[in-house]
Amino acid sequence: MDFGTVSTVGLESSPVAAALAGLRANEARYFKNKYDHTFTVEPASDAESTIAWVSRILEEERGIVISSRPLEATAFQVENIRMAYVFYESGLSINVMYTIDDGGKRAVGFKLSDGMDVPEELGSFKFARQKSKLAGTIRGSYFVIKKEH
Repeated sequence: MDFGTVSTVGLESSPVAAALAGLRANEARYFKNKYDHTFTVEPASDAESTIAWVSRILEEERGIVISSRPLEATAFQVENIRMAYVFYESGLSINVMYTIDDGGKRAVGFKLSDGMDVPEELGSFKFARQKSKLAGTIRGSYFVIKKEH
């Protein structure tokens, strides 16, 4: 993922494709700078197990079912943290941070692309705003994972 040149490739069907591409590039920059990890994504059709894992966590932890179609996803490990990302057609990005060690941090994060409405299924969450040179205004929220996944 090249965060120097933001590309909408793979995200063209999203009504907020440019903002979602910026959000994806923002994540790529973060992982490159913090962990020297090259953030890569694949089409949803090639990432079914990752999407299923994220969906299962959402359903089992909070009864959340995302209505938007997944476009891309990725799963990787940095240090002792298993990470997964799913980018949805609506402009939503969901990530799971799952520390492998018992007692480590485990959470689900939601980020909304600039220009999209809060999805109905996430209406109970409060979203904080942050500015990004790559993604404009990002609205984010999260919850802590309580069960084993």
